[in-house]
Amino acid sequence: MKFKHLKLIARTDEDLKVVSAHLQDSIANISDVANLLKNRMFLMQLNRFMWEDVEKGVFRKNKRIRTILKFENVIKVHSKNINQSKKDKFLDFLTIETNLMPDNNYEMKIVFAGDAIIKIISEVIEVTLDDQGEPWETKNMPRHKEI
Repeated sequence: MKFKHLKLIARTDEDLKVVSAHLQDSIANISDVANLLKNRMFLMQLNRFMWEDVEKGVFRKNKRIRTILKFENVIKVHSKNINQSKKDKFLDFLTIETNLMPDNNYEMKIVFAGDAIIKIISEVIEVTLDDQGEPWETKNMPRHKEI
């Protein structure tokens, strides 16, 4: 079966909500996070759970695919509760939150489980999600505690 890669471009808050929804339950290794200061770019490779494929039918397999999340026109990047020296640790993606600041720059927070946050300050919202390679089957479907 021919697979179609997902490529999304976000330039507004609403666009970023769509990107965030597609990244729900993704996993990132700390070693796959890079802030390219000279290029004013922030990159992260994630193993994205393919919810869009699961929802197509009962008999579909659970799959993940590598995807690149790229933020452009980045001014600053800060992290909270992420030990960058522990390169073998994983981050469990929850959401991306945005806030227009008084200076008209955007604050975008990538929120992970365990109160880990990467805060990106950028001139504009210019974010892409771009699947890479082929998907692979996974036994586990992410589960969430009901409230």
